[in-house]
Amino acid sequence: MQRIGPSLKVFSGTSSQYLAEKIAEAYGTTPGKISIQRFSDGEIQPIFLESIRGDYVFLVQSTFAPGDNFLELLLMIDAARRASAYKIIAVIPYFGYARQDRKDKPRVAIGAKLMANLLTAAGADRVVTMDLHAPQIQGYFDIPVDHLDSSAIFIPYISNLKLENLTFAAPDVGSANRIREVASYFNVEMVICDKHRKRANEIASMVVIGDVTNRDVVLIDDICDTAGTLTKSAKLLIDKGARSVRALCTHPVLSGNAYANIENSVLDELVVCDTIPLRGQSSKLKVLSVAGLFASAIKNAYENQSITSLFIHSQMRNK
Repeated sequence: MQRIGPSLKVFSGTSSQYLAEKIAEAYGTTPGKISIQRFSDGEIQPIFLESIRGDYVFLVQSTFAPGDNFLELLLMIDAARRASAYKIIAVIPYFGYARQDRKDKPRVAIGAKLMANLLTAAGADRVVTMDLHAPQIQGYFDIPVDHLDSSAIFIPYISNLKLENLTFAAPDVGSANRIREVASYFNVEMVICDKHRKRANEIASMVVIGDVTNRDVVLIDDICDTAGTLTKSAKLLIDKGARSVRALCTHPVLSGNAYANIENSVLDELVVCDTIPLRGQSSKLKVLSVAGLFASAIKNAYENQSITSLFIHSQMRNK
């Protein structure tokens, strides 16, 4: 029987195969067949092992280091375009280079803008991502961007903790707007840990703006890299009288001494999402999956439905 309308197919790059399988399962399908060949000199060649002509093709790949992950995604997009896919949607749970979103010093690149240009040039029709380091990065794209919010995952988790004296903390001033929305949802107070850096990944000083005496504090951030900011914030909050401190971070980059920093910290736990696979272990780490959220976004994108219901402001209206 002749197919009516374009089909939906989900494919995965090398770095996110574990997540693509969970997303496909949550959607009710299986990942499509693709081979990512690597030649002896390191060149990458993706090959779709099934027809995608006239299909909605969703390519799942987080673009954390090394750069091959991003290059692999670009080549997958190009291969899908040349194979006559109807629509090509890049599903990027973690969008690498998002921290390079402006010229904060002379003679530096704006990496986030360059990556957006490359995705568009390769042939992507849409991008689905989560918790960009700066939401305005959506404006770097000349194609639609569905920017998912991890609050849809973190809010139910926080609710189930049933903390008596809940207070939210922003690990830096840049996170204040994100934390304010979540604090408003729970109708509780928030504080800010204001930090000053000497250089990247090195904090010179930090102060707490607000009262945390005898409070159960929840730190929320988008990226946990070396865990230096989180662990120093947690120690400062305890020193200021907090009863407990836990942290929720979307993207577990966890480079350098991150795992040791977490394990040796005063944090009760660090809850992260599976946008990036963990490379080490800590008894304080807990992982929540984004698969269901991305499956819902893929379904709505395929059916031309709104994804507003997946955002925190929609949850606040329905609370």
